[in-house]
Amino acid sequence: MKPVLPDILARYFAAQNAHDIDAMVACFAPDAAVHDEGRDIIGTDAVRAWKQETSAKYRITAEPLECAQQDGRTIVVVKVSGTFNGSPAKLTYGFGFSGDDRIGTLEVH
Repeated sequence: MKPVLPDILARYFAAQNAHDIDAMVACFAPDAAVHDEGRDIIGTDAVRAWKQETSAKYRITAEPLECAQQDGRTIVVVKVSGTFNGSPAKLTYGFGFSGDDRIGTLEVH
Protein backbone atom coordinates (compact mmCIF):
# COMPACT_ATOMS: atom_id res chain seq x y z
CA MET A 1 0.00 0.00 0.00
CA LYS A 2 1.44 3.35 -1.03
CA PRO A 3 1.69 6.01 1.67
CA VAL A 4 -0.43 9.15 1.48
CA LEU A 5 1.93 12.02 0.71
CA PRO A 6 1.37 15.77 0.87
CA ASP A 7 0.51 16.99 -2.64
CA ILE A 8 3.85 18.74 -3.17
CA LEU A 9 5.73 15.52 -2.35
CA ALA A 10 3.53 13.43 -4.64
CA ARG A 11 4.37 15.92 -7.41
CA TYR A 12 8.07 15.86 -6.50
CA PHE A 13 8.36 12.06 -6.64
CA ALA A 14 6.30 11.88 -9.87
CA ALA A 15 8.64 14.44 -11.45
CA GLN A 16 11.67 12.51 -10.14
CA ASN A 17 10.44 9.31 -11.77
CA ALA A 18 9.73 11.13 -15.03
CA HIS A 19 13.20 12.77 -14.86
CA ASP A 20 11.43 16.12 -15.34
CA ILE A 21 13.94 18.62 -13.94
CA ASP A 22 11.66 21.65 -14.36
CA ALA A 23 8.80 19.97 -12.49
CA MET A 24 11.15 18.84 -9.69
CA VAL A 25 12.63 22.33 -9.25
CA ALA A 26 9.13 23.87 -9.22
CA CYS A 27 8.45 21.91 -6.02
CA PHE A 28 11.17 23.84 -4.13
CA ALA A 29 10.96 27.27 -2.51
CA PRO A 30 13.38 29.84 -4.00
CA ASP A 31 15.63 29.68 -0.92
CA ALA A 32 15.36 25.92 -0.40
CA ALA A 33 18.20 24.13 1.38
CA VAL A 34 19.09 20.53 0.51
CA HIS A 35 21.66 18.27 2.15
CA ASP A 36 22.60 15.20 0.08
CA GLU A 37 25.76 13.12 -0.35
CA GLY A 38 27.60 15.24 2.22
CA ARG A 39 27.00 18.58 0.57
CA ASP A 40 24.65 21.52 0.98
CA ILE A 41 22.66 22.84 -1.97
CA ILE A 42 21.04 26.26 -1.47
CA GLY A 43 18.50 27.96 -3.77
CA THR A 44 16.67 26.76 -6.85
CA ASP A 45 19.57 27.37 -9.24
CA ALA A 46 21.72 25.03 -7.16
CA VAL A 47 18.81 22.58 -6.79
CA ARG A 48 18.44 22.54 -10.60
CA ALA A 49 22.17 21.81 -11.05
CA TRP A 50 21.99 19.07 -8.37
CA LYS A 51 18.95 17.40 -10.00
CA GLN A 52 20.52 17.62 -13.48
CA GLU A 53 23.73 16.04 -12.17
CA THR A 54 22.10 13.26 -10.16
CA SER A 55 19.51 12.48 -12.83
CA ALA A 56 22.18 12.09 -15.50
CA LYS A 57 24.54 10.18 -13.21
CA TYR A 58 22.15 7.80 -11.45
CA ARG A 59 18.86 7.74 -13.46
CA ILE A 60 17.04 7.46 -10.14
CA THR A 61 13.52 6.23 -9.67
CA ALA A 62 11.97 6.65 -6.24
CA GLU A 63 9.19 4.63 -4.63
CA PRO A 64 7.90 6.12 -1.37
CA LEU A 65 7.31 3.30 1.12
CA GLU A 66 6.41 5.11 4.35
CA CYS A 67 5.47 8.63 5.35
CA ALA A 68 5.32 10.04 8.89
CA GLN A 69 5.47 13.32 10.78
CA GLN A 70 8.40 13.80 13.16
CA ASP A 71 9.50 16.97 14.95
CA GLY A 72 7.63 19.22 12.50
CA ARG A 73 9.10 17.48 9.46
CA THR A 74 7.70 14.98 6.99
CA ILE A 75 9.85 11.86 6.89
CA VAL A 76 9.55 9.63 3.82
CA VAL A 77 11.29 6.26 3.53
CA VAL A 78 11.99 5.73 -0.15
CA LYS A 79 13.17 2.75 -2.21
CA VAL A 80 15.62 4.37 -4.63
CA SER A 81 16.75 2.48 -7.73
CA GLY A 82 19.23 3.58 -10.35
CA THR A 83 22.69 3.17 -11.78
CA PHE A 84 24.61 3.23 -8.49
CA ASN A 85 26.29 0.57 -6.37
CA GLY A 86 23.85 -1.01 -3.94
CA SER A 87 20.77 -0.27 -6.03
CA PRO A 88 18.06 -0.46 -4.91
CA ALA A 89 18.54 1.18 -1.53
CA LYS A 90 16.19 2.48 1.14
CA LEU A 91 16.87 6.14 1.87
CA THR A 92 15.20 8.51 4.31
CA TYR A 93 14.10 11.90 3.02
CA GLY A 94 13.36 14.54 5.66
CA PHE A 95 11.26 17.40 4.30
CA GLY A 96 10.43 20.79 5.76
CA PHE A 97 7.98 23.10 4.02
CA SER A 98 8.08 26.79 3.21
CA GLY A 99 5.24 29.21 3.97
CA ASP A 100 3.77 28.57 0.52
CA ASP A 101 3.81 24.77 1.02
CA ARG A 102 6.76 24.11 -1.26
CA ILE A 103 9.84 22.17 -0.17
CA GLY A 104 11.91 24.45 2.03
CA THR A 105 14.39 21.90 3.32
CA LEU A 106 15.36 18.37 2.32
CA GLU A 107 17.85 16.06 3.98
CA VAL A 108 18.61 12.73 2.30
CA HIS A 109 20.13 9.91 4.39
